[in-house]
Amino acid sequence: MKQFQEVMRQQLESSMHTELEKLLDTASGAEKELSRKDFDGFKKLFHRFLQVKGPSVEWIKIQRPPEDSIQPYDKIAARGLPDNVADSLNKLVVVKLNGGLGTSMGCKGPKSLISVRNENTFLDLTVQQIEHLNKTYNTDVPLVLMNSFNTDEDTKKILQKYTHHRVKIHTFNQSRYPRINKESLLPVATNMGMTGQNADVWYPPGHGDIYASFYNSGLLDQLIAQGKEYIFVSNIDNLGATVDLHILHHLVSQPNGKRCEFIMEVTDKTRADVKGGTLIQYEGKLRLLEIAQVPKAHVDEFKSVTKFKIFNTNNLWISLAAIKRLQEQSAMDLEIIVNPKTLDGGQNVIQLETAVGAAIKCFDNALGINVPRSRFLPVKTTSDLLLVMSNLYSLEAGSLTMSHKREFPTTPHVKLGSSFTKVQEYLTRFESIPDMLELDHLTVSGDVTFGKHVSLKGTVIIIANHGDRIDIPAGSMLENKIVSGNLRILDH
Repeated sequence: MKQFQEVMRQQLESSMHTELEKLLDTASGAEKELSRKDFDGFKKLFHRFLQVKGPSVEWIKIQRPPEDSIQPYDKIAARGLPDNVADSLNKLVVVKLNGGLGTSMGCKGPKSLISVRNENTFLDLTVQQIEHLNKTYNTDVPLVLMNSFNTDEDTKKILQKYTHHRVKIHTFNQSRYPRINKESLLPVATNMGMTGQNADVWYPPGHGDIYASFYNSGLLDQLIAQGKEYIFVSNIDNLGATVDLHILHHLVSQPNGKRCEFIMEVTDKTRADVKGGTLIQYEGKLRLLEIAQVPKAHVDEFKSVTKFKIFNTNNLWISLAAIKRLQEQSAMDLEIIVNPKTLDGGQNVIQLETAVGAAIKCFDNALGINVPRSRFLPVKTTSDLLLVMSNLYSLEAGSLTMSHKREFPTTPHVKLGSSFTKVQEYLTRFESIPDMLELDHLTVSGDVTFGKHVSLKGTVIIIANHGDRIDIPAGSMLENKIVSGNLRILDH
């Protein structure tokens, strides 16, 4: 039986290689060379995918991380900062994951180009933050964007507007991998084109691809040659992911033999974060456990806030020299995430992905730091957008901080219904963003609009039934109110 399975695996792999060569034959010149590099990475991933039997973790072997492997942020910050902050900053590169589109929020093009605050996009805010650091400390911290084939062209056009800002911007592209037919496990692409029939047959293989793509681009070596030692990686839509000088100081001040090569920022889990990956101890190493790796019987246990108390913010600090070493040793063995998709024509495909944080087990002296919740402020939906556009946050030098006028530091729970999903639609429903300084919980469902200068406090629930419409009048103050039915304010 084992022998038969091995023969089948070899046949599948051989068929895959043949199909990939056929695809490469439809490309020319530079594109062909670039795609060959991508396909080499894909072959390795596909090979490992065929080898995997059953779940990638044995539940019984999972242990809680040792006490000292996840440090509280306060302990790190208590050490204070050195006089020469600039020396540490000059060893740093900021990397933003910029491969995603704004489609889930009803926007065309890269998500990083959506306006989030005072006409500033995610990318504007990022550039402002780094420029502020470089001006304040007279340093040269560069920004690197990891684009995907979906975002590269649009992003590069926009970058021209930052030419006179005090921040050097580099880009590299993550790989382009072929989606594979769920049944035959062969590529669904018929040529290397990316339009027409081939529009949805390619995918960027998750942010775990950063290590190989960064290395292959030549940018990694270039930055090492410039004396850079660490990258700070985060999702471009996490507005809380700013450069933290205390964490940076902790990294660069370690004695040589004990150099920490990888820091993952984690934060306390709330009921809203039950799906987030968590840190565990597994076979003597710190490891990221994602919900996709959890056997079905244990999913509820994984989601529990009592057993797994923290989750990964995807703010990561990683040694450049260590990435180079691990790439050259082919020692990055990241768990494969199998992501099933259905194409527009109804065809079932799978895409093989990896996650950047999963590499924590490959690095020496890896550490988790339990950071304040304020370092995790992702904007995934218009509900998140409402929070960051409101007076709950103040904006200074590209950084958002919770307003000191709010008496308690927790973020309100906001749930906007399907009429608000797309950014354009959402914007037409608010004449101005309500005052939310004293809000705890907001639920809005159905056809609802808000006039100017509305104030929301405590728990507010507004539900317009199907066919009804609710207009919240300008200047209204709703405190602990449920509004339902039909409320239209007509001009006369």
